[in-house]
Amino acid sequence: MSKPNYRDIARQAGVGTATVERVLNGRGGVRPELVEKVVIAARSLDYPRTLPHAHRGLLRIEVLMVRPETSFYQRLSTAFERIAATLDPLVVVHRSFTEEMKPEEIARRILSTDLPRAGLILAVPSSPVIQAAVEKVATQGLPVVNVVTRASDRSGEFVGIDNYAAGRTAALFISRMARRQGAVVAICHPIYQVHRDRIRGFSDYFLEHPGATSFQWLGFGLDEEHLSAELLLSALKMSPDLAALYNAGGANSALIGVLRRHARERDIFFVGHELTDYTRQALQDDVMDVVLDQAPEAQARRSLDLVLRRIGLTDIEPDRAPIRFITITKEGL
Repeated sequence: MSKPNYRDIARQAGVGTATVERVLNGRGGVRPELVEKVVIAARSLDYPRTLPHAHRGLLRIEVLMVRPETSFYQRLSTAFERIAATLDPLVVVHRSFTEEMKPEEIARRILSTDLPRAGLILAVPSSPVIQAAVEKVATQGLPVVNVVTRASDRSGEFVGIDNYAAGRTAALFISRMARRQGAVVAICHPIYQVHRDRIRGFSDYFLEHPGATSFQWLGFGLDEEHLSAELLLSALKMSPDLAALYNAGGANSALIGVLRRHARERDIFFVGHELTDYTRQALQDDVMDVVLDQAPEAQARRSLDLVLRRIGLTDIEPDRAPIRFITITKEGL
């Protein structure tokens, strides 16, 4: 394959070859947003030379997340903030949040050209309109990384745990350690592919290992506390022999509250995700048994490393293996 030339870069960036020549040779007189496009295009085509040092200050990495009220996304946002403080001060990491249940607004934010971007990191759910937006900016040469969950399964790299394995791990703990035999229920948020992957792994494990303790019911809690609490209360009424609960998503605090008030005597084995103040206390109080933590700090580090590699600010190739989730019990706190 021949090496990319000015014409190739110009076509990728949507500018003229004269603009490319001025940017790559540091001649000035080019608007910042056009400089950004040329730099991104040159990097995406592996243009075989170092870009002028002066252009590095124009690199802005945008991180778009949802649900700022949750402990997990607060941890993720804080991780991006701390890592950004260790980067070259000319690299800006801009964090912002959007509403989870408004896919058109998320797509608009993804497609926004209000400010030039060198990279885009997304921790948002998937939908057809969101996926189309991701694919559009990716084809324009913008490096895109999906972190925690996939906004698109066709565009952008993915940083996250092996969610299928996490679901199987939850099922393994329940099948081996539940204090009695009986029904098992699970709760998730179905708009997230990663939640569906966890439930698929959870279900597959029980199908492959049939026994007296079996997965019988799935509720869609939407990571909402009131709805999740109502689902668990319904499960307690429907299944007097309820032996275990797996929460594949958020709203752990509401589920913990229900178990404290209505089911302490039943000694239900509870597996959930993310170590927070609520889940830590629940582990200590024997209300919760196992926490599978996604290590959002490691996910933030990996996603930034991938963008920095794509835009040429590091020669180190990031690991592509799934982030290892952390298994935590009372004795491991």
